[in-house]
Amino acid sequence: MNNTILITGASSGIGKACAERLASTGHQLILTARRADRLNILADELRAKGIKVYTSMLDVRDRAACEAFVYEIPAEFRHIRVLINNAGLAAGLGPVQLGDLDHWDRMIDTNVKGLLYVSKAVIPLMYNVEGAQIVNIGSIAGKEVYPGGNVYCASKHAVDALTRSMRIDLLEKGIRVSSVSPGMVETEFSIVRFDGDAEKASSVYKGLEPLVADDVANAVNYIVTAPFRITIADILIFPAAQASSRDVLRRN
Repeated sequence: MNNTILITGASSGIGKACAERLASTGHQLILTARRADRLNILADELRAKGIKVYTSMLDVRDRAACEAFVYEIPAEFRHIRVLINNAGLAAGLGPVQLGDLDHWDRMIDTNVKGLLYVSKAVIPLMYNVEGAQIVNIGSIAGKEVYPGGNVYCASKHAVDALTRSMRIDLLEKGIRVSSVSPGMVETEFSIVRFDGDAEKASSVYKGLEPLVADDVANAVNYIVTAPFRITIADILIFPAAQASSRDVLRRN
């Protein structure tokens, strides 16, 4: 029976890079995202390389959609060995007393509730699968807080806590649970955070070389391809110019 890797938020950034990197591991892929057009382009590229891919347009914030999604997965893709909870975002940056409630809802609904909805729906398909594991994409914001990060940091702290709790809860089921927690990664993250303001987004990385999505995908690949006797609990990964959430060396 074929093993499957399921990746949420796979249409761009870290999710897309994970799909491209893991396509070489001999697994077939289930890719989900809200943007079906981008998802289909990626799927076609991977299929052209001989990779079996199933796609589903899925908004992880939608509980009913997450519950229905698992019943729609074709039989040949239902033997899920790896779930990568990648879908997530930051929205806004500023003091909590000036926070945008819509931004707060988007982050909590996506980063926390979405991870839970998908995990609860998918985990039963992972029972009795040798080497089963979940990889949650966290953040340095889940280890430390920084000015203006309040709700985003809280949501990623929740991901960190959920990762550790899931590792305990799923121990008896033989499902390993890991996380990858990146520092500064240049993807669409800052564009989304600043509501499409490209200039403001690019200033985040001014004077330094940030991580790229493939750096994070390589860390995920390291976890996924490790021997089944190993649980890699967490990988915290920074660009060389970063030492903490606030300590960054800018050259100009």
